[in-house]
Amino acid sequence: MARYGRDLTMKALTYQGKRSLSVETVPDPRILEPTDAIVRITSTAICGSDLHLYELFGPFLDSGDILGHEPMGIVEEIGSAVTGLAVGDRVVVTFTIACGVCFMCSHGLQSQCETTQVREQGSGAALFGYTKLYGQVPGGQAELLRVPLADYNAVKVGSDLPDQRYLFLSDILPTAWQGVQYADIPDGGTVAVLGLGPVGQFVTRVARYFGYEVLAVDPVIERRNLAEKYGAEVYDLTSDVVQELRERTMGRGPDSVIDAVGMEAHGATITSIAQAVVGTLPDSIARMAMKTVGVDRLTGLHDALDLVRRGGTVSLSGVYGGEADPMPMKSMFDKQVTLRMGQCNVRRWIDDLVPLVEDPADPLGVMDLVTHEVPLADGPDMYEIFQRKEDGCIKVVLKP
Repeated sequence: MARYGRDLTMKALTYQGKRSLSVETVPDPRILEPTDAIVRITSTAICGSDLHLYELFGPFLDSGDILGHEPMGIVEEIGSAVTGLAVGDRVVVTFTIACGVCFMCSHGLQSQCETTQVREQGSGAALFGYTKLYGQVPGGQAELLRVPLADYNAVKVGSDLPDQRYLFLSDILPTAWQGVQYADIPDGGTVAVLGLGPVGQFVTRVARYFGYEVLAVDPVIERRNLAEKYGAEVYDLTSDVVQELRERTMGRGPDSVIDAVGMEAHGATITSIAQAVVGTLPDSIARMAMKTVGVDRLTGLHDALDLVRRGGTVSLSGVYGGEADPMPMKSMFDKQVTLRMGQCNVRRWIDDLVPLVEDPADPLGVMDLVTHEVPLADGPDMYEIFQRKEDGCIKVVLKP
């Protein structure tokens, strides 16, 4: 018996071990709850936070887990309780899985959804393709995806524009938008952006869209060049870049700093070794270590806290996962720094962003980010290229 005119299997990019991925034939997803939908994926991206799974989070993954949380496609099947979608609708799927009606969702905190919180792990809302910590929900780097609570998490979009117009609504564009909102940049103010991967690129563009002065830092010249194209003043990652930026801002430091790097920042050799050691432990022990004494590479965060002016705000868009990270509390208190962070509340920002991605002028440059568009079968190779920042790689889109 076939579904959608095909056999009951599909191709999916799966985790097999640290730095080991493969595209495998797996069973099709199916409707499990009346609020589910099945989406045929037409485009799915590799996110910078997927690289954390590739490198660090193996203890929370099983061989065969399907990765990916930035997909869009066409609705193929809907559950009996789905009322806002129909077969054939084109949708972008939000990476956070939320209900839209609980206390947290009604307060714009969809990433803390009380319906899908992964309470056994002490985590917030479930996420697609993102480990046992967030529900171990099969991800979107596949030909088909089951979308729970589909009326809220599969956002219907137009049919005339190319996928790339909408695809980044799944994660990185609202993540960047939230990062700028959380940065609380004053009118006419200056923001420093640390890290110019895909999120950092959009952070730069969003901040410029709002008229802020942007100082952007990254060690990779291709990434600096792209940010400069969108109005940022760019700097290489050198040992004296913090002092250079402080001098650039009248000795005070920027009003706000956005850390778009996260746990795998450059320049943290000892922590890198500790992370590698944890990765060699049996999974049960490694999971306990990561949840109790795990540490991140904090170079980017500590630079942000050092750089921001007194009374300023540091906004974290990069992902962190350590529970024993040392923080410069004395300096933070003395400088009266505000620190804001968190998984993106995607649906909170969708209505603000759809008109911008549909604008023919493309003010946020959604059509000018992808450097590699390849078949799903090439996904494992592209993870390695993306992680190594080779071949000018900034953003990868896979086509199932």
